[in-house]
Amino acid sequence: MTQWKGWAHCVTFRLRLLTVIHPHPTMTRILSVLFCVHFSATLQQQRNLSLHEYMSIGLLREAGISVPAGTVASTPEEAYAAAKQLGSKDLVVKAQVLAGGRGKGTFEGGLKGGVKIVYSPEEARDISSQMIGRKLYTKQTGEAGRICNQVFICERRYPRREYYFAITMERSYQGPVLIGSSQGGVNIEDVAAENPDAIVKEPIDIVEGIKKDQAVNVAKKMGFPDSLVNEAAEMMMKLYDVFIKYDASMVEINPMVEDSSGVVMCMDAKINFDSNAAYRQQKVFSMRDWSQEDTRDRQAAKADLNYIGLDGTIGCLVNGAGLAMATMDIIKLHGGTPANFLDVGGGATAHQVTEAFKLITSDRKVQAILVNIFGGIMRCDVIAQGIIMAVSDLDLKIPIVVRLQGTRVDDAKALIAASPLKILACDDLDEAAKMVVKLSEIVSLAKEAQVDVKFQLPI
Repeated sequence: MTQWKGWAHCVTFRLRLLTVIHPHPTMTRILSVLFCVHFSATLQQQRNLSLHEYMSIGLLREAGISVPAGTVASTPEEAYAAAKQLGSKDLVVKAQVLAGGRGKGTFEGGLKGGVKIVYSPEEARDISSQMIGRKLYTKQTGEAGRICNQVFICERRYPRREYYFAITMERSYQGPVLIGSSQGGVNIEDVAAENPDAIVKEPIDIVEGIKKDQAVNVAKKMGFPDSLVNEAAEMMMKLYDVFIKYDASMVEINPMVEDSSGVVMCMDAKINFDSNAAYRQQKVFSMRDWSQEDTRDRQAAKADLNYIGLDGTIGCLVNGAGLAMATMDIIKLHGGTPANFLDVGGGATAHQVTEAFKLITSDRKVQAILVNIFGGIMRCDVIAQGIIMAVSDLDLKIPIVVRLQGTRVDDAKALIAASPLKILACDDLDEAAKMVVKLSEIVSLAKEAQVDVKFQLPI
């Protein structure tokens, strides 16, 4: 099965946690498929805001949770000043890039690792100069990499034991679940595969909230020594408060540690937030770093569109997440590859349709476009007006196949037929998919042969 890389940042962690909860390989595959179905039905409710580590650490610090002292720096000189202010000879420089696997990543220029231990302010400045303003490449970023604009300079602590702890929303538990392990500081999916019994799960009633005995139970099962069980439980309860207060969809601490002084601390933090709560979490959402995201994602957010870039050659413009998934499936069935997921929603305007075409055609791999609209709440004639406006304004040269059904479909067809534009109409979805796949192949072959092709409507 072709892996659609554009979905990775949306589903990776959720599938990781499914692996933790149900570590059997067959069950993991089934759950992955089921989650994709659930994802298709709820894609409009995106949960994709992620903050930099230093921001997440700041939220934990405000909640009274024990975290290492540290300061963010945007230049090597700021890194030097921050290291000097901390007054410790043992420091850690962490690249602030929204991607996993930083420690094993590689920077432009050759520096290995996005998390480096240093022993002086001078060394912190030198390492920072090799990180700031350069791209970091990890397994999650792929060939595109992610720019590092800041580094987090923090004190180095010496853990006696490392643990894994997370809180996430899980359908099978109908609410939040605490996930813990005695094996922290490593990939949790590896732990789940090699030793499933090392994973602790504790569902929480979202109405009643977390109870002290639940947190104590998790802390004991994770292997905290008796003298620290209550301290660890208190920290878990505070983390749950953060999870609820900020409408988080996931809080991950890896590792949570018992350090050499006998204190329980959160050494690292990753928090994702429910985008549906943006209206009441303005403080959090104002921290969003668009430099870490595809420019098309920002463009889609401004136009209130649900867009995910994929790797194919056929652009898709559809209303409704389920219909969008079905459209991509039928394109695949007939041998094509979708270039994107794009749901204009049920109340799209002609302007939004134009913005949607801009998004689709900003991908140079797109060789043809399939518009598949079912007019329920959405009126087909409004979509038709948007299509005509977009094709005219953007002077599109690639073939466009339009399949419209539903409210005011006859008016929509009349508008398209009356326009001088070469828009191919098709009533049957299967035929529309076959047509757009063939047209995409023709354009692709023509480009390879450096031949110009022009499409004429049938008489």
